[in-house]
Amino acid sequence: MKKAASGRAGSEDAAAYLVVERDQLPDSELQGYLYGGAGVCLIFVDMGPGDDGPRLHRHAYEEVFVILEGQARYTVGSETVEARAGQVVIVQPGMPHKFVNSGSGRLRQVDIHASDRFVTEWLED
Repeated sequence: MKKAASGRAGSEDAAAYLVVERDQLPDSELQGYLYGGAGVCLIFVDMGPGDDGPRLHRHAYEEVFVILEGQARYTVGSETVEARAGQVVIVQPGMPHKFVNSGSGRLRQVDIHASDRFVTEWLED
């Protein structure tokens, strides 16, 4: 992680920005509170065809799925949503959800949690 000084008077320790090496993130996950107090968390997903994502769960905040490559099937509440590269799926707070790679190729997506740390209620064993 690289840090740059903010240049603001009286804030020598505060950084104007951070550069984080993705391959240095544990489990391809970034929790904002560990990186300069960023107000979001990120998960970099890279799954093979037919692979399952996390089991059914929910959060008290929005989760946004940015699909970069492939196709996924999301279960959101009682609905099933098919989404593909170039689309964004937004799941509202408190809504149970999960996903699987439903395509024939890799699924690459970035999951954005609108919280500085992961807070997850697991609904399936």
